[in-house]
Amino acid sequence: MNIAYQAVGDGPFDLVFVPGAVSHVDLLWDDPDRAGFFGRLASFCRLIVLDKRGTGASDPGQVGDLETRIDDVRAVMDAVGSARAAVMGVSEGGPMSLLFAATHPTRVAALVLYGSLPRFAWAPDFPWGRPLEEWRRELEHDVRSWGTVEGVREYWPDATNEEAERRAREERLGATPNAYLRIDEMNMSIDVRDVLAAISVPTLVLHRTGDHLPIAGARWTAEQIPGAQFVELEGDEHMIPRGDWRAVADEVERFLTHVQAGGDWDEPEHERVLTTILFTDLVGSTARAAELGDRAWAELVGEHHRRVRTRLARFHGRELDTAGDGFFASFDGPARAIRCATAIGQDIQELGLEIRAGIHTGECELLDGKVAGIAVSIGARVASQADSGEILVSQTVRDLVTGSGLEFDDRGSHELKGVPGEWRLYALRR
Repeated sequence: MNIAYQAVGDGPFDLVFVPGAVSHVDLLWDDPDRAGFFGRLASFCRLIVLDKRGTGASDPGQVGDLETRIDDVRAVMDAVGSARAAVMGVSEGGPMSLLFAATHPTRVAALVLYGSLPRFAWAPDFPWGRPLEEWRRELEHDVRSWGTVEGVREYWPDATNEEAERRAREERLGATPNAYLRIDEMNMSIDVRDVLAAISVPTLVLHRTGDHLPIAGARWTAEQIPGAQFVELEGDEHMIPRGDWRAVADEVERFLTHVQAGGDWDEPEHERVLTTILFTDLVGSTARAAELGDRAWAELVGEHHRRVRTRLARFHGRELDTAGDGFFASFDGPARAIRCATAIGQDIQELGLEIRAGIHTGECELLDGKVAGIAVSIGARVASQADSGEILVSQTVRDLVTGSGLEFDDRGSHELKGVPGEWRLYALRR
């Protein structure tokens, strides 16, 4: 997979700009206002811009889930030699930026959100999202008019002929109609609200008063992020260059130069981080041990351990503990943990054994290279609810793997021993 990017400027720190649904790095400088905005950003930092996979000048095809898109950002940072950078997520680029900051605070020095929400669909506990029926009607219309001047004029009626033609061309080059359909469907199923409290880097939330994404939702988002600053900007344009882009650039510069002047940009110390926890356990091990005898059982368990460790290495999991015939491991992404558990289950079946697995993503404490906290307890309790051969995940995990192609069956609400409240669990569909 090839990811297109540009690096512009030579300021004292790096800023990664994560665009909205569709972009094209080769066209960034064609529009005078957009060029002015990006030029202003590049005047006080090294600006790194990219096209997410499946869009713009990046390879077409798969859109990828949030976890994969974060890996793409890290790959771009590695390519330009950026060990740690500020990240600015715009519109649909916001949720992946939130997840990036929570999961990899050693790579993210500061976070800026503009015109974004952690969830875009309406829910009883999130009234700022769009009702799904309304969204589906508009999406069907938008796909039919994608890349046409007529479609552009529907949401930008005062555009000149040149502006409308340019925007229509950008849409056509940014994504095909079907690609835009897949992207928007994924974006509407995103929900990263559970990660907001785990963000430990300095955060600025910017939102225009008349944005079609309700400003009350952005204000609520800032309130959920520890220490986040919220700035309300005048205007009703969602796209930065079509409003007062100078005001946006001013706030970004003010915030990031202040963070950079604080002195801890390159030496982060984080005691808590968003982590995915995996617990696996052999099913029926006592009866099988009695059947085989101690020596044969020990050899079988040794082969089980070898295969599990091979899969952990393959999926970048970290073994934290082994208790008898079970494993406790951590991952920096839930989709990798699920795929690792699936591969382990297939490998173990070849030995005539079966596992059950539980996966949860939550904020963990980092203690001497280990992880601890309530998220670990939840992961263990989820695993205890799993049936033989089943991979059971929390709702947080299911929400975070949107776009991965993984499918789940609802297992209903459960009380987890020692954990407050009820927890909705989902089984990976075989």
